[in-house]
Amino acid sequence: MFLSFIAPRRYAFVFFLLLSFLSNPPSLRAQDALLDLLQDELNREMAALKTQELPPYFISYAVSDVHNTSISASFGTITRSDQNDERMLSVIVRAGDYRLDNTHQLRGEFDFGLRLPSFMRMAREPNPEALRLALWQETNAEYRKAAERYLKVKANVAVKVAAEDTSADFSHEAKSPNFYEPAIDAKTLLGNRAVWENKARKYSALFLKNKNIYGGQAWFSFAIERKHLVTTEGIKLAQNLIYTRLFVTGFIKADDGMELPLYLSYFAFKPNDLPKDEVILAEVEGMIKKLDALRQAPVVDPYTGPAILSGRAAGVFFHEIFGHRIEGHRQKREEEGQTFKKKIGEKILPEAFNVVFDPTLKNYAGRELVGFYQYDDEGVAARRTPVVENGVFKSFLMSRSPVEGFPHSNGHGRAQAGFRAVARQSNLIVESGSPVAEAELRRLLIEECKKQDRPFGLLFKDIQGGFTMTGRTIPNAFNVLPTEVYRVYTDGRPDELVRGVDLVGTPLVMFSMITHAGDKVDFFNGVCGAESGGVPVAAASPALLVSQVEVQKKSKSQERPPILPRPDTEPTM
Repeated sequence: MFLSFIAPRRYAFVFFLLLSFLSNPPSLRAQDALLDLLQDELNREMAALKTQELPPYFISYAVSDVHNTSISASFGTITRSDQNDERMLSVIVRAGDYRLDNTHQLRGEFDFGLRLPSFMRMAREPNPEALRLALWQETNAEYRKAAERYLKVKANVAVKVAAEDTSADFSHEAKSPNFYEPAIDAKTLLGNRAVWENKARKYSALFLKNKNIYGGQAWFSFAIERKHLVTTEGIKLAQNLIYTRLFVTGFIKADDGMELPLYLSYFAFKPNDLPKDEVILAEVEGMIKKLDALRQAPVVDPYTGPAILSGRAAGVFFHEIFGHRIEGHRQKREEEGQTFKKKIGEKILPEAFNVVFDPTLKNYAGRELVGFYQYDDEGVAARRTPVVENGVFKSFLMSRSPVEGFPHSNGHGRAQAGFRAVARQSNLIVESGSPVAEAELRRLLIEECKKQDRPFGLLFKDIQGGFTMTGRTIPNAFNVLPTEVYRVYTDGRPDELVRGVDLVGTPLVMFSMITHAGDKVDFFNGVCGAESGGVPVAAASPALLVSQVEVQKKSKSQERPPILPRPDTEPTM
């Protein structure tokens, strides 16, 4: 039945392709055709479904064309080099109305259905009939699920106590103008893949210099995601997201079994904008020396006392303990801790501090930011969102899922291809109106240590990442994973490299301990994983002085260092 409705228009569409063949390049022609096809099929499906007893009030089609080039090398040899291209379709159908629909939380039940990825792989060939069939199949399946779930939602609302948050399930937003970016040719932007294979070999080969290193890898990744979105509200857009990443990692093992990794990470939008070879090779040489020093460094016992977090460490710290807790949907779900829900208008940081999330920033203080985009995954224009002004908490990060007091999106509905968008972080910027120089920050650290009768404070120089718990039924805590930590002594002794430290705590207590910020900004570009998959995020922050932190011992392997010597260190016969 569905296919019979579209036969006349399908032939007209093919005729349009023939007429435009000479006027548009092949790559642009295919992309233009795809958007038009999505819109045409969306109109057809919506018209048909409106005749049902429970019609949908909203449908969206998101199609992501994803190109990935991935190269990895270990100790100077290539272990992987491949390219992958795929097209993923994600259909969202909403039954009910903006106030109450099938996405409403089923309270008191294990409600994981909306958190799981839901997509199908589509043909990449420009075959209109195959594409329409895929859209028809997925729309039919998603409509059935939406209608069934909406009936469950209505029953759940009827029998449960009143919800804590009575805001609507979906926001009304001003229609964004149609937006179109021309398609990008991945091969042209990447160039010769062999060039990047040789770089990966060269970077990872340096780890052969130290016989105690048991892991030395370089990983290069180049990705282009072209996102197409059409909705029954009239949104129609196509945009490109480009990411080039290079990671160099080395691993060494202490005699007590503790595995000690160090990481170098680089990000650029275009591959040729990564640092030059001489810069990276020099930093890998420095990493190797540091790994050897870490192997012999003393283990830190559990400690509470003053500390300095470098800009990179502070960026991850804010991302974990603050950013996740102000994502809008967490203020609505009743299993969430909602740490900051009732803090709007309250002072949560020193008066000099401002915190903003700004996905419109492609560069900041001379560095590119991976959290840049122009429209979020719900078709809302990205916008600068101040969340802390002069120490006072002002706003949440919002998708189109409203919460009390925040009925609209601020352009932070984000998702990995195939996932359903929720409120997620973008480019996190921490600023201080009264920064102090690095030397003064150290002096203040030592002064605070003496005040607390501590022989040393800690300096968290570098970090690999972290994780946090935001729910009610488990400790509402965070764990930041440092890789380079120093003791800073009050008696003037040189700083001492130490190992075996995890930075732990709870957010409100930790925030209350921040006292000063440095005058230099550092950066962390990475990928954050949560309910809507992995999304690129960045953090830019000055160093922070914290009057009290808590560290715990890092978990460690019980295996001894390798019994056999590395084969390349043995004399040949």
